[in-house]
Amino acid sequence: MARIEFEDRGMGEHVDWALSRVEMAVGMGAFSEAVYGHSQLPVREREAARYTIALINDCAVCRATRAAAAETAGIDEAFYAEIADWRASSALTDRERLAAEYAQRFALDHLAMDDAFWAELRAAYRDDEIADLTMCCGLWLGLGRTLAVLGVRAPDERLVV
Repeated sequence: MARIEFEDRGMGEHVDWALSRVEMAVGMGAFSEAVYGHSQLPVREREAARYTIALINDCAVCRATRAAAAETAGIDEAFYAEIADWRASSALTDRERLAAEYAQRFALDHLAMDDAFWAELRAAYRDDEIADLTMCCGLWLGLGRTLAVLGVRAPDERLVV
C-alpha cells in the first residue's frame, strides 16, 4: 500500500498517485515520453542503465517494467539478471556495461566521475548519446526514487515501455 492517499482512478497506483497533482503529472508524463519515445540509444544499452537504477532505487514498478522492444533486441529475463552483476557479466557488451556503470555512478556517486571515466565514456559514446543517456538516467533516478519513497506497488500486469 502506498504511503499517501489518492483517488483510485483505475489506472493503477503507478499513475493514480500522480494525478492528485495533474499539472505536475503532465510534465512527468512528457519527460517519460521523451525518454521512451525519442531515445536514440540501443534498447539493450538503455535497459542496462534503466534496470541498474531500478535496482539501486529498489523501485517495485521499475523492477517489474520491461522494454517494449525486448524480444527484438534479444532481451530476456537472463539479460536483466546479468545487470545485477554487470561488472562480471560476459553476456553484456562493453557499451552495455558502460551504460550500467554510468547509471550506477549517476545514481550513487556522480561526483566520482573522474577524467579517466569520462575518457572511457567518450571513447565509446558520442556526445549526443551521452546527453541522451544522461536525460534517461535523470528520469529513471527521479521517478523511480519517487515511486519507491511513496511505496507505490507494481501493477499486476507487467508494464512495457
